[in-house]
Amino acid sequence: MDQSKIKEIINNVLKEMNSEDEDEKKIIPVEASAKHTHLCKEDVEELFGKGYKLTPKRELSQPGQFLSEERINIMGPKGIIKNVAVLGPERSETQVEISKTDAISLGINAPLRDSGNTDESGDIFISAGKNIKEVKEAAIIARRHIHMTPEDAKRFELKDKDIVSVRILSNRPVVFEDVLVRVNKNYSLNMHIDFDEANACNLSKDTKGEILA
Repeated sequence: MDQSKIKEIINNVLKEMNSEDEDEKKIIPVEASAKHTHLCKEDVEELFGKGYKLTPKRELSQPGQFLSEERINIMGPKGIIKNVAVLGPERSETQVEISKTDAISLGINAPLRDSGNTDESGDIFISAGKNIKEVKEAAIIARRHIHMTPEDAKRFELKDKDIVSVRILSNRPVVFEDVLVRVNKNYSLNMHIDFDEANACNLSKDTKGEILA
């Protein structure tokens, strides 16, 4: 047997072993979610014009979602943050996701919430060009969470809305508790944390996490 064939067999065996090891240890990809906004149709039109549609720039890790070409400013009593990303497609309600550090710099009360739950959340001003609007109950700090498919959930022996802890496998490892599991056939396996959390564990590209419980 020639050397190239032997090398190929060894590489395949090692790859399979690593894959099995990751499955056994419940290893998942982790990415930081920067401050961003989900806009409802009404607010898209108020900011950008009647009949306006968001322009996709690139796809995100979750299927069907995209970063748009459009950017907005977000404002509070103490300050303004410019060029905030707008994610598509449009949602039924506008939601502004920021970190605790952002909330302090803006001077607003943004409570910790599961994404999609803006009840009794922070009021915030949003603008694009000369158009500005106050959005009531829109600003939140998104709870850290893991997206996974039903197949992933079965493999990890988890179910939708389970709460787990995750060890971040970086050069500054930390354990995040109270991590929400979200299961949907349209999801792609990924853990999302905000930039405060990413900085705390020195997150870098391709950093992974281990589900502990």
